[in-house]
Amino acid sequence: MSATRRSLLIGTPALIAAALFQLPAARAASARQISSDADRALRTLYAIQPKARELGKTATAILIFPRIVKAGFMIGGQSGNGVLRVGGKTAGYYNISAASFGFQAGAQTFSYAMFFMNASAVGYLQKSDGWSIGSGPSVVIVDKGAAASITSTTLTKDVYAFPFGQQGLMAGIGLEGSKITHINP
Repeated sequence: MSATRRSLLIGTPALIAAALFQLPAARAASARQISSDADRALRTLYAIQPKARELGKTATAILIFPRIVKAGFMIGGQSGNGVLRVGGKTAGYYNISAASFGFQAGAQTFSYAMFFMNASAVGYLQKSDGWSIGSGPSVVIVDKGAAASITSTTLTKDVYAFPFGQQGLMAGIGLEGSKITHINP
């Protein structure tokens, strides 16, 4: 293998990862923009997923990430900003980010809404110095099939997360390994 090709194979993933993590910092949205985008994203979710609307009526809080960017080539990452709403009012702004390694290639954007079903889960988010998904409150990722089985008697988890609005090509949308931290936009 030539030195140029080897440099490309090693350097390209590093450049993509560096660019991905620099974009959110360089393009930090204002609180007003994050809130406006979150309102629009939540209306979209409610229109396509009636179970999410039902959860929204009983949830203690909703954390809405209107646009998460995920990209990678061998090394990847994702990042996006969102707003926490408690009782319909803004209670803080958060960033979600994650890095990944392994066979992957592509880029996509998507949205996430996380429905916190009790005050304990909301308190954990607000008091933690960055919540690493997989520790703390239990989270269930709800797709269209799982949403059909949610009833008032099956709601036993702390947080229900709905991914939606996927655009682009990249396999998998997961929360495991993501870290959610409070920000001041």
